[in-house]
Amino acid sequence: MDTAVSLRGVWKRYRQRQRSEKVRDLLRTLVRPKIVTIEALRGIDLDVPRGEILAYAGPNGAGKSTTIKLLASLIAPDSGSVRVLGMDPVADRVRYVGRIGVVFGQRTELWWDHPVAASFDWKRVVWNIPRERYERMLGLVRELLGLDEFMQALARELSLGQRMRADLALALLHEPEILFLDEPTLGLDVLARRRILQFVRDVNRERAVTVVVTSHDMDELEQLAARIVLLHRGAIAFDGDFPALRRAASDRRVLTLHVSADASAPALDGAERTGGENGRHEYAFDATRVRLSDLLEQAAAQTAIVDVETHRAPIDSVVADLYERWQREGKSG
Repeated sequence: MDTAVSLRGVWKRYRQRQRSEKVRDLLRTLVRPKIVTIEALRGIDLDVPRGEILAYAGPNGAGKSTTIKLLASLIAPDSGSVRVLGMDPVADRVRYVGRIGVVFGQRTELWWDHPVAASFDWKRVVWNIPRERYERMLGLVRELLGLDEFMQALARELSLGQRMRADLALALLHEPEILFLDEPTLGLDVLARRRILQFVRDVNRERAVTVVVTSHDMDELEQLAARIVLLHRGAIAFDGDFPALRRAASDRRVLTLHVSADASAPALDGAERTGGENGRHEYAFDATRVRLSDLLEQAAAQTAIVDVETHRAPIDSVVADLYERWQREGKSG
């Protein structure tokens, strides 16, 4: 099969109990609580080809983690179908989990009061991984993720970055065909994030492992993936590549003008000044509506320009603009 993941018309709802904050309503809400239905996913249709790295993103509550839980066979959809590697994750769970790897950034599979190596050996035995395959994969992940420095350390004494590297390695010991990563770099420092991202790229390129990854760090996702799916209120609001995502939010650019320290900031028609001081002034503008040359001409007519910098707006800002627009428009997919 060329398709690793296929979701068709997937809905997932949760029932949430709510209580009044008023003391006079306490007894009533205890006896007859208010139940609210939360639609976490609303009619999701999604295909992920084999060998692809798919970035799956959205604001808090958009349905990212719910989707990963469905794909990890932790929950079942209320309606619609979920097929991964040609299997139903729930109905074929025993066979299915042996072909996938899952990492949740806020959870760990490591035995908390045991050396990291003990958790690895435990998985070999419980998952019945052939010794030859286990040794081959263990050698690969130890080298690529730099595990030797803490293999004999207790899991509870690891730094967050070390724990994430160990969890990622643990998820790959049985050579999964697809890897689901839910916020795998949450809380990590710059160096640890870089190491994790490079490993994901390597395992995708060298072993053709399909990857579905969620993150709040859009710059991180842009480094990893060519394709991104954005969720909004439980529905797919965007599915495409990152250049198309930038175009969807307008071609937002940043212009920085350096002028003499005692000169006033130029007023530019078509650009919004976003900050600056001591002769350095920053502006935001939409390159589809105004030309950079026109802005520079306006600035030069008002003051002497010492230097100029321009670059595309950070992808996080682009996506934040889209979310705000969708909220104003009441977009639901």
